[in-house]
Amino acid sequence: MLRRSPHHRWTLVSRVMVGVLSLLALGGIVVAFAAFAYGRSAARQAFDPLLVGAAQDIAESISIGDEGPVIDLPVSAFGLLSLAPEDRIFYAIHGPDGALLTGYDGIPAALDTVQPRFRDWTLQDDAARFVTVSRLFSERAYAGRIYVTVGQTTRARRAMALDLTRRALFVTTFGGIALIVSALIIIRSAMRPLEVLTRDLAQRDPYDLTPMQADGPQEVRVLVGALNRFMGRLDRQVGAMKNLISDTAHQLRTPVAAIRAQAELALEDDAPRRLPRLERLVWRTRSLGRLLDQMLSRALVIHRIDNAAPTAIDLRDIALTVLDSRDHELLAPGKDVQLRIGEDAVVVLADEISLTEAVRNMLVNALRHGATPVVIGVSPTPTGSAIWVQDSGDGPPDAVRATLGQRFERSAASKGNSAGLGLSIVRAVAQAFGGEMTMATVQGGFRVSLTLPHHGAGQSQ
Repeated sequence: MLRRSPHHRWTLVSRVMVGVLSLLALGGIVVAFAAFAYGRSAARQAFDPLLVGAAQDIAESISIGDEGPVIDLPVSAFGLLSLAPEDRIFYAIHGPDGALLTGYDGIPAALDTVQPRFRDWTLQDDAARFVTVSRLFSERAYAGRIYVTVGQTTRARRAMALDLTRRALFVTTFGGIALIVSALIIIRSAMRPLEVLTRDLAQRDPYDLTPMQADGPQEVRVLVGALNRFMGRLDRQVGAMKNLISDTAHQLRTPVAAIRAQAELALEDDAPRRLPRLERLVWRTRSLGRLLDQMLSRALVIHRIDNAAPTAIDLRDIALTVLDSRDHELLAPGKDVQLRIGEDAVVVLADEISLTEAVRNMLVNALRHGATPVVIGVSPTPTGSAIWVQDSGDGPPDAVRATLGQRFERSAASKGNSAGLGLSIVRAVAQAFGGEMTMATVQGGFRVSLTLPHHGAGQSQ
């Protein structure tokens, strides 16, 4: 027994919502990293100029005395840096030869820079950011660059970056919640036609195969259209099965009863009267066989119409197949059957077996009820391509022609030799593939035609 995966029990709404939540979660992670990166960048843009300003103030306060550089640290240089009270400040001043003039030893100084240069470093187990600026002296008593390095721990920077990240995440979370609620409302509204369709299908009677109303958006109309086509095929299959059962029950009861009666009478009759009884019994048996053949043939055609995919077929091949089968030699020995086809292909889109069965029934109908010679022909028409069977007789009266093609409709001339299903098979095949069956008196006799639309490059000119 197959076990259904838990994923198969999810509703369509839940699957869409899981997808939306997954995208939002992924987007939230990306936004969080982007916000933190933006916060760090903003913190650097806010604090780095303060470091540069402090270093430049110190550099501007340096003067050259008789014994060398005189350093007078200005209070204003550290005033701006004191805006971050939790951070510590470091400084170092180096001479041209790299010797420490004053400040903290071990501070990373860029002793080859002209422009301000930044560096991140860990000092006294705390992360810090340093900047080095230089001032060039060209005096008689002293010449060279003096390098001023100022650093500050990054607690305020991290706090600023985290605060910006929290603010961004707060806005993102609020927007995400609003987006989730909006998405749920929109998805539920979009899925409502499917819910209505599901409810209608659940409440529909199992034997109700009538078409459903194709309301709603395009996707729902496509789905309903596919369901209606499937139910139409199913309805035709069920209808064919019902017809076969009812026809079998109705049409076979009388022939079987007659055969049984004739057999019983033949057993009771004396020898002189037994031969006519047996001849009548054989005639009844043949009639029953023809009835069964046509009933099964019609059931086969109806089944293939809904289950076999149409293919491109040259009608000349169908005519040759029917003639080469030589069934007419057994059905009507001695009757002349001719073939009239052209050299150009006459291609239609249909099922080969169904089409062959239809043409065979057209030929049988002409041999039983028409006059010889009988002609099987293929020709193009203004509306399509036709395969036809023509006999040399006048055909039935107009009043009878109007009813031919319906199930179990027989002409008076059949005299019990027809089951009345042959032309109904032809009409069913024609309607299934977008064509028509026509009957007409033409020059030289009576013609029954099965006309189908042209197909592709095989179209006759």
